[in-house]
Amino acid sequence: MKVARHQHIVTLLAQSHSLTTDELAAVLGVSKETVRRDLSELQQQGYIQRSHGRARAIRRNHQDNEATFHARLKSHYAHKSDIARHALAWIEEGMTIALDASSTCWVLARQLPDIPLTVFTNSHPVCMELGKREQIRLISSGGELQRQYGYYVNPALISQLKTREIDLFIFSCEGVDRSGVMWDPSGHNASFKSLLLKRASQSLLLMDKSKFNRSSEVRIGPLSDVTHLISDAEPEQVP
Repeated sequence: MKVARHQHIVTLLAQSHSLTTDELAAVLGVSKETVRRDLSELQQQGYIQRSHGRARAIRRNHQDNEATFHARLKSHYAHKSDIARHALAWIEEGMTIALDASSTCWVLARQLPDIPLTVFTNSHPVCMELGKREQIRLISSGGELQRQYGYYVNPALISQLKTREIDLFIFSCEGVDRSGVMWDPSGHNASFKSLLLKRASQSLLLMDKSKFNRSSEVRIGPLSDVTHLISDAEPEQVP
């Protein structure tokens, strides 16, 4: 029943620019509370975007809204390298850390010394880099590899993380808007980050100053959910 309703919602939003919670409740014949729960789940799965009581479908064509890994890597590389170097101070022997599929985390992985660590990641380039370290226990999220974008998509991620304790989640994002909301172009990556933010004891956001006052396709969550921020931005630039 719920699965069919979710499919119906995605179809309705694909056919319209956007719809309100009231409009969806009326069409579906369910309560507004049910619609809100459905929209929340669909947003976490990367299918829709919510804003001010409205929802819209997210474009599924990566070429429209997501840069390739190599394109992201070339952008502000020097700043990413400096930010990653500062992040090393947060990593201690024996920790279990999670890294996202951002180019900044790959730069961090390249700088990471070969010390006893457990690293969990959905990034193929990070796996390739840390596979060279003998003392690092490397755990991939697995799933289907999106080669051009450098990450794995695994529908079983939630169950995979249920028994895994994460000391520190290190990640980046496409942007943080003026309201202090973090955004990403990929629904899969946004879901990965939202989930790890909830699972990890601490989180560390790595962002160069070009990403502030920017939004994208999929909401990750509020900046207030992040424990620590490393950036080259001036304090007044941070929402």
